[in-house]
Amino acid sequence: MNIPNGTSGAWEVSEFTVSEKDAEFHNMRAAWQPGGRTIKPGTYKQITRHGQVIMSNTPAEISDHRQFIRQAVQSGGHILINGLGLGVALAEILKSDTVQTVTVIEVSPDVIALVGPTYTADPRVTIIEADAFTWKPPKGTRYSTIWHDIWDNICG
Repeated sequence: MNIPNGTSGAWEVSEFTVSEKDAEFHNMRAAWQPGGRTIKPGTYKQITRHGQVIMSNTPAEISDHRQFIRQAVQSGGHILINGLGLGVALAEILKSDTVQTVTVIEVSPDVIALVGPTYTADPRVTIIEADAFTWKPPKGTRYSTIWHDIWDNICG
């Protein structure tokens, strides 16, 4: 990912490394869980809030977005994403010429400050600072695909 490391408020983007040993241990545990998510050794990015990992770009986490990415690319047109995070899903769908516009709703100005500049260079991307639970699209707006990726505080 091309997102620079940095801190804004309680949020931080940083790199972390998963060793061969750590990946092996994680994958052994994952094998015993339904739908266990495996990981490969390597260096990854993460975004944390108050030190708690909210999202990373590990293959295991990216796999959670695959169905949305496939649908968004197939549908093309105008896409809505609630929750920016590291922009993993956003980065993937922007690789497609079928995607005309992407509107991202993100409640945290700190996440927008850290991650937003990586994506707003693409003229198809609009990031709106708003709460996904109260934001309303302009009248008459239609989206071909919508993704809600706001899980970190939805269960609180």
